Amino acid sequence: MASCIETGGAWSTMEDVSLCEAWLQVFHCPVTCNEMKFFHMWKKIHAEFCEKIPGSTCTEMTLSSRWKILNKELRKWRDALAKAMDNYRSRENRTNEMIQAQMWFGATGGGKKSFNHHECWEVVKYCKRFIIIPTGPAVVLNETPLRDSTTSDSPLDFPMSQDSPIEKESRPIGRKAAKAKKAGNSSNNNSKFLEEIARQNAIRIEMEQKRQDNEMAIQAECARKREYLCKKDMEKTDRETMAMDTSHMSPETKQFWKLERRDVMRRRLFQDDGPSNTDWLNDENH
Repeated sequence: MASCIETGGAWSTMEDVSLCEAWLQVFHCPVTCNEMKFFHMWKKIHAEFCEKIPGSTCTEMTLSSRWKILNKELRKWRDALAKAMDNYRSRENRTNEMIQAQMWFGATGGGKKSFNHHECWEVVKYCKRFIIIPTGPAVVLNETPLRDSTTSDSPLDFPMSQDSPIEKESRPIGRKAAKAKKAGNSSNNNSKFLEEIARQNAIRIEMEQKRQDNEMAIQAECARKREYLCKKDMEKTDRETMAMDTSHMSPETKQFWKLERRDVMRRRLFQDDGPSNTDWLNDENH
């Protein structure tokens, strides 16, 4: 089956999703991703893509160019979702949040009015490159109550006239008292805002620390696996050296493999690299 883009058409949703899955599988491999060069990475991505889309004629360059476009749009969609989440208001559902995200994307989408790669987003949204990090304090629509919570509604708290069951009207506060109350409310609001900023910064720092710890754990695991593979390769080489048949070799070649076997025995018995073959030759010459 030929790719739609190769036949002059647009990329299909299946092709975009397959490309995202192939990129995610290769780019986040814990063993090879840290040491893989750009050319080899896209060679493996191309192989994974062809397994998912049999018969595709897309080249590594075609997939790389398409990924640049998808990567740019997915990043902008991530930023749009972050802004929509920061602007979240009470009593609004998920639909309102998505509408706001589309509005943000249309305002910063570089000519694109809406985001149309939701299937691709579902594939990569848990990747550390696309994880949504809050950028500011949440805005709540009904943060200020309509009535002062410190005011009691109990009739026992109001002075009553002995001659009439009707409540006496409270005396209005003076101008200075009103200004002082307004200044106090403004100070409280500023304090709450600063506390919210500090809380959001603490959350952001905690998430960044977790990300760094995760990366360090992945790197340590990769190093452990490389060390294990190197040890296995050395053991295999040692076994081949000890099993080498020298009956048909020349005297010089036999002497070489004899010294190689001595090095293997010294390393196995004394846990030491020991002297080189040249040192052994010098010792025998003396």
